Amino acid sequence: MLTHRLGVASRHVVLITLCVVALGPGYLMVTGSLKSQSDFLDHPWALPGNPSLGAYRTTFNDQFTQWLLNSVLVTFSAVLMTMVIAALAAWGLVNWPFRGRDTVLGITVSLMVVPPVVLLMPLFQVGAELGWISTYRIVILVYVGLMLPFSIYLLANFFRTIPASLLEAAALDGASPFQVFRRIVLPLSGAPVATLVVVNLLWAWNELLLALVFLQTDEKKTLMVGITGFQSRYSLDIPTVMAGMVVATLPLAAAYMFGQRYFIRGLTAGGLKGE
Repeated sequence: MLTHRLGVASRHVVLITLCVVALGPGYLMVTGSLKSQSDFLDHPWALPGNPSLGAYRTTFNDQFTQWLLNSVLVTFSAVLMTMVIAALAAWGLVNWPFRGRDTVLGITVSLMVVPPVVLLMPLFQVGAELGWISTYRIVILVYVGLMLPFSIYLLANFFRTIPASLLEAAALDGASPFQVFRRIVLPLSGAPVATLVVVNLLWAWNELLLALVFLQTDEKKTLMVGITGFQSRYSLDIPTVMAGMVVATLPLAAAYMFGQRYFIRGLTAGGLKGE
């Protein structure tokens, strides 16, 4: 009994330690954004004695608001297009038998291992020939192409677990294939869809390399690209940098908090075959 209690206590100590280590940077970021420069340098880990929003005012007086809106536009457009295309493609690969279907799905899955940096030069050349450099459309299309393989793979695995008898009953009631997909399949796919939305939002929002290469004008920069210059400009003003980081992190935290109850369920969706 004593050994069991010591084992449980040690696991709790390890988990608490890992939690503190994980939350430490967030705590430093939030509290630092509410301090003055001197307060932060004197007591970086202390709670702000006289909280101030001056760092946030400085942040939003810069081009930060424009970068934030650019990120919202690019991220949400790319994620929406990805989810629509991935859902339709996954349903077609699972529900409509045709020659080479498994090959197509296998090739799609294999694209997940291709690093984006390998595609950078060819995509830039294509974008330059089309005159799309420093436009949102090329970044959105590239993001969609990179997010599609995993999205199709996850949704296809889940769609296979939907009982065939349920789909046949809907068809016998006179539902068209698209009505079956819209009224039966999609409502049952809430967990994997929510998981994909959260995962894709996190990736697209934080992506830096492609946006840095393709969006070269200041008014088109996304938040992650803008922050790289923002940190250099305010490198000596730590609270302002911290405030910018807080604003950049809030949408990601909100997206995860909204979809966290679906997250684990969505990752394991399709792991078991049930009728």
